[in-house]
This record gives sequence, structure tokens and C-alpha cells, in this order.
Amino acid sequence: MSLSNKNKGYIIALATILLVVIDQVVKMLVHANMEVGDVTPVFSWFNLCYVENPGFAYGMQLGGEWGKIALSLFRLVMIGAIIYGIYRLLKRGNVPAGIFVGAVLILAGAVGNMVDCMFYGWTLDSQDAGFLMGDVIDMIHLPLFKWESCPQFLSFLVGQDGYFFGAVFNVADAYISVAVVYLLLFHYKFFK
Repeated sequence: MSLSNKNKGYIIALATILLVVIDQVVKMLVHANMEVGDVTPVFSWFNLCYVENPGFAYGMQLGGEWGKIALSLFRLVMIGAIIYGIYRLLKRGNVPAGIFVGAVLILAGAVGNMVDCMFYGWTLDSQDAGFLMGDVIDMIHLPLFKWESCPQFLSFLVGQDGYFFGAVFNVADAYISVAVVYLLLFHYKFFK
């Protein structure tokens, strides 16, 4: 028995909403129980760090108020493009389920971070920035290993503490990163 496109669309919408809710609950738990800058070691390779990120992926920034507005508008356009892409895939039919899994993860990650930008500037007293100007809450830090002699051209992979992949990220960022790697590894033929 195969699902109709309408039913697949409902499943995609519900899965996206569930993933966004999980992302937002984690962010609110961190906000409610930690102060900005707090670091809580969980394992030797995993820390919870409360960071309010004014930029995008892994702390990169466009700069200033106009950069923030441009980033928010770009996110909205990309969310629309992803939704349109999912719609086109549903219409096309005969698309592997894994493609939809990756698309849902990317969409949920984009929406989760967009919610932060749209509303956290209004609702979180630590920000007080206004609509579309909120900072994204990041909390996951993976100090996997120190990279003492990292070449300069790869320095973006090392955090200030000298650890490989020293960036602090959130659940929404993880959705996007996992989805991209998953799609590239297991569905690269689909995108030819």
C-alpha cells in the first residue's frame, strides 16, 4: 500500500512541526536553566554551552542591523524554496523516502532558526532586539580533540579553545548538517 501525495504531505508537515517543537523546547530549556556563557560538561566530548548567536551557521555573521535583516529575509526565501521543492517532489512521484527525510530535516532546521530570529528579539529579556532581529540560541559543543598545528586555511574548523570543530551549534543546525551529509552519502545519485 502506498501513500497518496496528500497523505505524504501531511506526514511531512507533521514531522517538520514535531522537529521544530523539539528544537524550540531544547532552546527554551537551555534559556530557562542556564545563563549566557555557562558551560556544563556532560561527557569529555560533549558540553552544553549557552550562546546567543547573532549570525548564522556556527557563529558566522553578516554584520550590523542590515546584515541581520538580509539574513532573516534570506532564511524566509530559503524556507519558501524548500517547501516548493518538497511540493515539486511530491508531484513528481517515485522519489525515494530518504529524500523526503533529508528535506524535512533541512526544512525543520531552517524554520527552527527562523523562529529564533523572528521572535526571540521580542520575547527574551536577554535580547530586547525586535522582530527579525533575535539571536539564535546555541548550546551544543563537541570538543572532540585539540588540533595544535592546524593549518591557517583550515582555522575555521578550530574553536578559540583549540578544539577541532569548536563551534557551538543548536538542534536545528544539527538537523541541517545531518541531512546534508545523509543526502550526499546515500542519495547523491538522485541529485545528478
